[in-house]
Amino acid sequence: MKKVENKLKEKLNNKEFIAKSQCVIRLLMARLEIINMELSVNLKRDVIQSKTGRLKSYKSTCKKLNKKGLERSFSAAAENIHDLIGVRGVCSYVDDIYLVQKMLEEQQDINILKIKDYIKHPKESGYQSLHMILEVPLVFQGETQWIKAELQLRTAAMDYWANLDHQLRYKKEDSQGREAAIDQELKKCAEIVEYLDQTMLEIRKKIEKI
Repeated sequence: MKKVENKLKEKLNNKEFIAKSQCVIRLLMARLEIINMELSVNLKRDVIQSKTGRLKSYKSTCKKLNKKGLERSFSAAAENIHDLIGVRGVCSYVDDIYLVQKMLEEQQDINILKIKDYIKHPKESGYQSLHMILEVPLVFQGETQWIKAELQLRTAAMDYWANLDHQLRYKKEDSQGREAAIDQELKKCAEIVEYLDQTMLEIRKKIEKI
């Protein structure tokens, strides 16, 4: 088992794997930038406020494999963990998220494998975001390879909640039996975030009609 785990760590830290992953991140972020520029011409405003990308750490990868009941091997991670390579786009409004999704689905050089809509169907915790599992073609050292990545699209309010929830999640384990109450409070905050996003969207639409 230890040998398999060491192999996983070695693969995740492999220079070629990291280089290819960074290239995929740059390709997706460039695609988001182009989409934002195209939409901004028609809408007269930015649709995507910010973009970030990251590689999943060895520790996070192991944690997710454990949660899925899978062995800590690179093959298991590559096949079952869709966000080893992750890109996040933060949009201005909820409807902007679906505009970006539509434009990505129309790209002929991107394969959309799966969409998880946690905006229309939030997680039990209150988490909201649109996840797109996709493949992009990468030409690397003369060879074309389709590489899987996860793109998350959310509003600034959703992003704020998700980032703080992620930080607090580790502290909740030391809360001595108060996890349920804390989870309930975080879920209420998520409901406020949803209300804020919908209200801001309605205000924008009213202004556009004037």
